Amino acid sequence: VLTFDRQGKIKAHELREKKTSDLLAQLDSFRTELSQLRVSKVSGQGGPSKLSKIKVIRKSIARVLTVYNEKRRAGLTKASEKKKFIPLDLRAKKTRAIRRALSDHWKYKKTIKQWKKEANYPMRRYALKA
Repeated sequence: VLTFDRQGKIKAHELREKKTSDLLAQLDSFRTELSQLRVSKVSGQGGPSKLSKIKVIRKSIARVLTVYNEKRRAGLTKASEKKKFIPLDLRAKKTRAIRRALSDHWKYKKTIKQWKKEANYPMRRYALKA
């Protein structure tokens, strides 16, 4: 049983206790209710109470979707904990350039020739007059 406050909002902490199948059923009921409210808005039957309820239902749909996606992502992270690769939608987004840049390990790797050159010909230091 879901409780609504005075405007009919649904609470996210109550949604988190529900199963995903219940969440999807709740989502369907909210969507059908929203479509009925929109029809009544167009036909002019609904008063101001129905018009104000559209916003509440839209926010409730958003809450249900948010909780559903949180649960889905939590399940994916738990399932991919010990695997080599993480699903794409769970990886850090960053930017395309940063994702393709070399890691620090490869960025600072040097050839033997480069090591010898740096060891034998260090950076020259000059004494400057002040």
